[in-house]
Amino acid sequence: MQPTEILMEEHRVIARVLVALETAAKNASLNQYISPDFFLKAADFIKGFADGCHHQKEEGVLFEALIAQGLSREMGPVAVMLAEHEQGRELTRTLHASATQMQTGDSNALLSVMQSALGYVALLRNHIHKEDRVLFPLADRIIPTEQNQAILEAFARMTKEETTQHYLALASELERTANG
Repeated sequence: MQPTEILMEEHRVIARVLVALETAAKNASLNQYISPDFFLKAADFIKGFADGCHHQKEEGVLFEALIAQGLSREMGPVAVMLAEHEQGRELTRTLHASATQMQTGDSNALLSVMQSALGYVALLRNHIHKEDRVLFPLADRIIPTEQNQAILEAFARMTKEETTQHYLALASELERTANG
């Protein structure tokens, strides 16, 4: 198995949560009640799985392997992906903060929740598309095959089975909640 295949499988899990998050935000925009807890759980998934597990594999392992093969950290595809990871982190912080404000009864926070949720969905869909269609095929071409095992082992060290199971269950819960 290629390291990029693992990352693309993780993208599919993230994409499920993006659909749930988009559905919830759109339902909220139609004045349907969505619990602030839903958005807090979505932010937890994003922070813990999308960023904490997935992006850490990319930044700490795959991107470093690409840089070792001559790609720049400051410009080009790796730089774009790193910048988008940061944009996603900022949107997630805003989502979490706004959902927390919603919990306290701040009715103005809903607009910020919807904007940050939909902004994150749009960002990540585009980001995943670029990685799956451009960056990962490039990685498969330029990272020497003999390095794949070391990358896979590094990914395995970063993965805790109980953590993965927790976030897979959370993704399913978010889907069920968003779809009523």
